[in-house]
Amino acid sequence: MARADTNNTIDLLKQIKDERDITIAIIEHDMHVVFSLAERITVLAQGTPLVEDTPDKIKGHPKVREAYLGESQDAA
Repeated sequence: MARADTNNTIDLLKQIKDERDITIAIIEHDMHVVFSLAERITVLAQGTPLVEDTPDKIKGHPKVREAYLGESQDAA
């Protein structure tokens, strides 16, 4: 999707969640979408849960950086 369409979808999902007071589970690779919607994130590496936390803590988490950016925990 184009970024404008993605942002419209994010806004719509937020509106549905707020109006209906429901939990929405998403599986998504677009990190803009994930960080825009999620209150909790579970990061998987090769199908195995790697870490679960809030978006702010996930962004710089050493295990996530190592798994997805190839950075050693020692280099961080």
